Amino acid sequence: MKNTVFRNTLQLLRIPFSLLLMPLFILALSQSTVNIYTSLFSFIIIHLLVYPASNGYNSYIDRDEGSIGGIEKPPAPTIHLFYLTLVLDVLAIILAFSLVNRLFSLCILVYILASRAYSSKQVRLKKYPIIGFLTVVIFQGGFTYIMSVIGITNDSFAFSSANISLLLACSFQIAGAYPLTQIYQHEADLGDGVKTLSYQLGYRGTFVFTALMFGICNVFYYLYFEQIGNTNNFFLIQLLFLPIVGYFAWWFVRTIKNEKAANFKNTMRMNLIAAFCMNICFIILFLTKHLF
Repeated sequence: MKNTVFRNTLQLLRIPFSLLLMPLFILALSQSTVNIYTSLFSFIIIHLLVYPASNGYNSYIDRDEGSIGGIEKPPAPTIHLFYLTLVLDVLAIILAFSLVNRLFSLCILVYILASRAYSSKQVRLKKYPIIGFLTVVIFQGGFTYIMSVIGITNDSFAFSSANISLLLACSFQIAGAYPLTQIYQHEADLGDGVKTLSYQLGYRGTFVFTALMFGICNVFYYLYFEQIGNTNNFFLIQLLFLPIVGYFAWWFVRTIKNEKAANFKNTMRMNLIAAFCMNICFIILFLTKHLF
């Protein structure tokens, strides 16, 4: 029994799913002056403590019976999951303060509070389509990039014109991706009293909205690389993102023909393809900047 509870608790942290959130950290690595030690600690704190705790807390509060990100049939959460998320959050803040710097630990704290406010029954930002959407876009987008740079460089973040363009690119990237991750759970969310932006937009509207957000994201990517005098990287991104565009278009057509195509399986495929292509792309940018 204890082993089962332990396995289920670890599963609901969804650590492999957290690793799908690496692209913005790797992008930050590729565009920053890297402090090797603080970069390593920052990666561990964000991806192995903060993100899993956020996933676990959301699972504990929502008690999902249907598919969730990374788990098709989630087990029932227990109070052990709640306590573990608290331990991970506290550990993340302590390690961020002691191993990186004060500003990074403050960013970690703000991110954790935003994540809690998004899921908690007391605040429950996720039940508001626009506010919930903006919370995710801001904190998983531009704020995460800033937090990553502070950890990677062990320094403050410079709000230059070019960097602001990149922050907007990161935020619009999340703005495009996030509604698409909600497209298969409209009924489950409604049952929990949550009307997501994806539900408000409908199946077709979600795809159209995603395409628009990624279009705007690309505009800001171009502005950033143009301002730093390296438009070749922009075109490299467009090339390596082609598989994402191809699968997105295929999935959109399938969904128009049959709305049942907007399911968990296709959503996870989209997530995996997008994460793989983005990670490969930003790793190449990192290698070309720091090693060649």
